[in-house]
Order: sequence, then structure tokens, then C-alpha cells
Amino acid sequence: MDSIEKVAAVRYTEGNNLAEALRGADALFVYDFLSTAVPGAWHAADRLRWLHIASAGVDPVLFPGLVESDVVLTNSRGVFDDSIAEYVLGVVLAFAKDFTRSGALQRETCWKHRETERIAGREVLVVGTGPIGRAIARLLRAAGMKVSGSGRTARGGDPDFGTVRASADLVDNLPQFDYVVAVAPLTEQTKGLFDARAFAAMKPTARFVNVGRGELVVTGDLIDALRAGEIAGAALDVFETEPLPADNPLWSMENVLLSPHMSGDFVGWRNTLVEVFADNFHRWLAGQPLDNVVDKQLGYVPSAR
Repeated sequence: MDSIEKVAAVRYTEGNNLAEALRGADALFVYDFLSTAVPGAWHAADRLRWLHIASAGVDPVLFPGLVESDVVLTNSRGVFDDSIAEYVLGVVLAFAKDFTRSGALQRETCWKHRETERIAGREVLVVGTGPIGRAIARLLRAAGMKVSGSGRTARGGDPDFGTVRASADLVDNLPQFDYVVAVAPLTEQTKGLFDARAFAAMKPTARFVNVGRGELVVTGDLIDALRAGEIAGAALDVFETEPLPADNPLWSMENVLLSPHMSGDFVGWRNTLVEVFADNFHRWLAGQPLDNVVDKQLGYVPSAR
């Protein structure tokens, strides 16, 4: 950050002092992407022109005051794509190859031969066709899986998904897929997207993976679906409430894989987030177009494809 400090006055602050630091500020870098401090301090943003958040998802700062303002919003799109894709491939393999059970049997010193599943030829629906969804699609295709996408508009001939199905038809499309991966941005349209109706539409052998936002899922409906055998399993990296409460039934379900919102967090990710901001900051100082400008009405950076 030294080069930035030479050309600009930089203030560092915690969330509880944000209002004081915002007064007179031209740009705001929200490094703590889970912070909820910005809406409460917004009244002090008397000259703010640009806000950058250190995440791909912008829901923590997409409140009416920002949406209705002229402040430009950018995100850190591109940092986590490949890492999250690797996570998704990992949990798909963990389910298919029964790694959880192998680990439990190893701890019991129990030699128990089993047969496992192939993933080649299995059908996957990736719900969310942005850069992370595309990275997931490319990696799963490379492993031999048949991948389709679910996005705002239906289309064919997509370079990564082949076929993209309209998100409005999600429930009608779910029955054919062996794996369903949720990576859609959190918007008013996607909150609670995966509810009782969606889970009831899936194959009883299907596995559900959520690496998007916890609020995409109605957690109680997911728990009911797992208990009833409406789906075979779930891998969850994000939750409606984080940390996941200790009394949540998901903790003790044998067909559930849990991780604490870390699917994209590779060694060095924090430095990379700062580098993304620094690059955009120099663009801003030079009067050049910013990267990763979010459409505040849509809630994400529009794709060129």
C-alpha cells in the first residue's frame, strides 16, 4: 500500500468508527467483506465517489442508500474462481468415492471393501453463470461430467455450459441432474431459491452443493429434504447464520459435508484482494475505467457473454 499512501491520504478504521472516517473520503475500500457497518455509517459519506469491496458478492453493501446514489461500486471478481471450482470438484469426488466413510472406517481400524461411483457422465447443473460458475463448469467438464448452467436467460452454444437454462424454469429442470451447484449472487430474486419445492423436484440420488450465499437456501427445508431422503446429500460452505449454530442438525448428518465459508480461501488470498484494489485505485487516480463495476440494480458485474 506504500505507493497508494504517497498519492493519497489513507485512513484505516474499524467498523465502529467508520462514520467518522467516511467524512471527506472520496473512496472506500471495504476489506472486511462480512462487515455490516457501511449502511449505518452512510449518512457521513458526504463526498464518496467509489466503494470497493473485497469479495465477489456485494450483498453486504447493496443497501438502498448506495443503490440510489451515484457512488460507483466495484468488487473483487476473479480472485476466487479457480479455488472455488477446485472445492466443488473436491466435494463431488468426496461424495462419489465415499471419502467420509473411508475416514471413519480408518479411525475404527476397520477394513471394509466397498464399491464407489464414477463421476464421468454424471449430469451437473450450475446455478449461476458468472465467472465462478464458469470456472466450476470448465473443471467439472474436464473431469468428464456433463454440465449445464442456469441463468437469467436461456441460450445454447455457451462455451462453458453448452446449454444455459432460464432460472425461472429451475424447478422444472432439477429432476434430471445428479449434482446441483448453487453459486448465484444473492439478490431479492435468488433469496430462498432452494426451498422445499426445489428439493422435492431433485432426484433422490442427487447431491446439492452451495458455494454461493447461505440465504440462497431455506435451511429448514434442506434439513427436512435430507431427513426425508428427497436428496442424497449436501456440501455446504455458506449458511444463513454464520458461524453455524452448534445445535443445528446439519452438524451431525452423515450425508452432509460442512466447511466454514472457506471454499475460495487459498494461501495468499488476502494479499491478492489488496492487489486487486490497488490496481483499481491506480486506475481511479489516473481517470481510467475501473474494473469489475457492479450493476447496482442487478447486484453483480454483468457478464459480456
